[in-house]
Amino acid sequence: MSSTYSVAAKAYLRDQSNGNAVMFQKSRACGIRAEATVAAPNRKIATKFTELSVQSIPHSNLHITEIVKRQTNRSFAYQSCRKPQFDPAFLDEAYEQCKNLCSEYAKTFYLGTLLMTKERQKAIWAIYVWCRRTDELVDGPNAAYMSSSVLDRWEERLYDIFNGRPFDMLDAALADTVQNFPLDIKPFGDMIEGMRMDTRKTRYKNFQEIYLYCYYVAGTVGLMSVPVMGIPPESAVPAQSIYDAALYLGIGNQLTNILRDVGEDTLRGRIYLPQDELEQFGITEEDVFSRKVTDKWREFMKLQITRARFYFNQAEDGASQLDKDSRWPVWSSLMLYREILDAIEDNDYDNLTKRAYVGRTKKLLMLPLAYTRSLSMSNFAVL
Repeated sequence: MSSTYSVAAKAYLRDQSNGNAVMFQKSRACGIRAEATVAAPNRKIATKFTELSVQSIPHSNLHITEIVKRQTNRSFAYQSCRKPQFDPAFLDEAYEQCKNLCSEYAKTFYLGTLLMTKERQKAIWAIYVWCRRTDELVDGPNAAYMSSSVLDRWEERLYDIFNGRPFDMLDAALADTVQNFPLDIKPFGDMIEGMRMDTRKTRYKNFQEIYLYCYYVAGTVGLMSVPVMGIPPESAVPAQSIYDAALYLGIGNQLTNILRDVGEDTLRGRIYLPQDELEQFGITEEDVFSRKVTDKWREFMKLQITRARFYFNQAEDGASQLDKDSRWPVWSSLMLYREILDAIEDNDYDNLTKRAYVGRTKKLLMLPLAYTRSLSMSNFAVL
């Protein structure tokens, strides 16, 4: 690809099935202008899903093919942008701060990164910290002061990072990472769009809307991470399939977050559940806000959990196709989030008054098992 691409200052969503698309519109130097698409998961789903679809956004919407092409191209456009010059000691301190934040707030994932090469470790920590800071704009301690202008300024900072003009030390770590790995700005911009959704949307009509939200706030993390995690040169699996699997892991993780946090979200006046499916099970908004666990709720939750597990199953083979030193944190995340689903079941599907969690001891005991799983290379079947 040439270095003459441009990137939009503002992202907007359109439905391509109606002649629409998700794209960046306003041009900037050293950027990329392209549509991003999420591939749909396997349509051969189990019979139990006949009454509750797991289908995502159609292939014609949210294509990630262009992102994959750019991020697997070593002569990627951003490599020709102005390379920031940092004092080595300053960069070391920047990455050390990212490491400390990751180890404090994502302990299990952090332990999983310790087998990675030093350069990959630093890059993953930098990406994690940027994603966390982005999420805290909406869900952090200062979320009450959140406004669209705050996200606009954060988006401007993102462009500055990708153009070698970081604002602070943590931005500098990501700016350096962008120079060392073929990262596309689009998933980062889409995550900011997900934060915008949180500021203006408190209900979701159907699973397609939920899926879109999950893509923006979590599926994008998978797309950011694959270039850093690495794909072995000897892999016979198409890069697109591995990216799809990384995307599905993010979708599964976010669906699990939603199910874990239903009760807490009601206290904020939010319901991140498909309204049409609630109606299908005879559950009203008032029922959800009353926080009473009924048989109807349990049956509804059983299928929601099955759906989340479907996406984790889609992600499994891709997790085993990454570079061998990078698989452990991915498997740790996958297995931890599955345990959260188990915990919801153990609570008799009461995620309205109880928060499902995995205890520290169980997390630590899970790490050796995740490591064992990470050693096996599975044959990824492209469906």
